[in-house]
Amino acid sequence: GCDPSNEQWNEICSLLKEKKHTAFFDSAYQGFASGDSERDAYALRLFVENASDDIPVMLAQSFAKNFGLYGERCGTFSVVCSSEEQREKIMSQLRLIIRPMYSNPPKHGSSIVKTVLSDEKLTEQYYEECKSMANRIAEMRSKLVQTLKDAGSRHDWSHVQNQIGMFAYTGMNEEMCRELTDKYAIFLTLDGRISVAGLNSGNVEYVAKAIHDITDGKSIKSTK
Repeated sequence: GCDPSNEQWNEICSLLKEKKHTAFFDSAYQGFASGDSERDAYALRLFVENASDDIPVMLAQSFAKNFGLYGERCGTFSVVCSSEEQREKIMSQLRLIIRPMYSNPPKHGSSIVKTVLSDEKLTEQYYEECKSMANRIAEMRSKLVQTLKDAGSRHDWSHVQNQIGMFAYTGMNEEMCRELTDKYAIFLTLDGRISVAGLNSGNVEYVAKAIHDITDGKSIKSTK
């Protein structure tokens, strides 16, 4: 994926405002991407601060990954409106969508999120645990890249280390991915995306050596 810097987000915001585009954010990793919830919210808050009739802002936010509530599919949908009239119009349309789709969402997952974020001590603990998980994933990225080098790979894998989040686009093609699964029982999507969260100190060497075997002497696509 693409991870714009704050300066690039500033430019993107200006361009969207200039072209009168709608900003739609999909936030599934807040606090889990960089390890800092405040940092991960920079782009959204920038757009909200600049929200107007020219740049409406919508947010689909999931707590599945960053709260460990994957089975609950817990999240929110928010819209920054420019007026009460606009709010009423949007709410009427959302009700038309919600009613036949799920009508009443389950409360269990959202109650967990509310309990944690309503308590100062629990919130602090939650932020620390998110940071710990994000740091572990970043460590596994570095370990995978270093172990690939140690295995003899001559490819530039820096794009894997520079990405953030639970997944990484390796640059392997579909044929390589199928061979990796068939030969080494390593499962990944056919576009070359792997789950970095699935790596640990006990299997990273096996995975690195397998990737090296599959990609050695072949071209991979850098995602820089």
